[in-house]
Amino acid sequence: MDIKNIPWADRQLWAPDAAFKDGTYFLYFPVKDKKDVFRIGVATSKKPEGPFQPEPEPIPGSYSIDPCVFKDTDGNYYMYFGGIWGGQLQRWQNNTYDAAAKLKKPEEVAHLPRVARLSADMKSFAEPVREVKIVDEKGNLFLEGNNDKRFFEAAWMHRYNGKYYFSYSTGDTHNICYAVGDNPYGPFTYKGIVLKPVQGWTNHHSIVEIKGKWYLFYHDVQLSGKTHLRNVKVTELKYNADGTIQTIEPYDKK
Repeated sequence: MDIKNIPWADRQLWAPDAAFKDGTYFLYFPVKDKKDVFRIGVATSKKPEGPFQPEPEPIPGSYSIDPCVFKDTDGNYYMYFGGIWGGQLQRWQNNTYDAAAKLKKPEEVAHLPRVARLSADMKSFAEPVREVKIVDEKGNLFLEGNNDKRFFEAAWMHRYNGKYYFSYSTGDTHNICYAVGDNPYGPFTYKGIVLKPVQGWTNHHSIVEIKGKWYLFYHDVQLSGKTHLRNVKVTELKYNADGTIQTIEPYDKK
């Protein structure tokens, strides 16, 4: 699928995610519309490699970047999304766009990622978009100044031993962190770092179970040395007995 095949798109087709339901593959992608506002679109195919046919309009009520679609054990699907700075999340308050909105100051509560349950056809939201609260052990939201822990972009959700694990990138401090909650909406309590900084400015990951083992997929620029030319990596992810994730060092410290 090329950007020229998306009727409503203008530029910057960014990081997608995919889901599968009832014999159809759904590809979710952020791209700027004709007004230079990021929206999230969806395309379908009967094969995982495509070709994918995009819907004529973006998902109503969608915005910003980095969609992650999570299937819960009850069969419901949820989309998590959002990214500050170039991802424009700072321009959205109460699901309303304000082109003049500014980034938060260090002493202000940080911008929060978003979530919405998907409708049965997987092409729209079944409910209004809501904020995902990430809190510290005392239940307090992080401030923008807590930029080694607060959300920046790259939302991901997985479930382990009945708990919901929301992981994300801290962007300008380059960590992949995670927080744990009791339901898909949160709140999620911060637990620590999944992956320490890699080569290249940004990181974007996924966590999946394959044949009883858990793996972290991510990217860096070790091959190219250029932040926009990324290579994919994978490593095993391990849990402690209490359900916390063992922090991964991306490179040998020797």
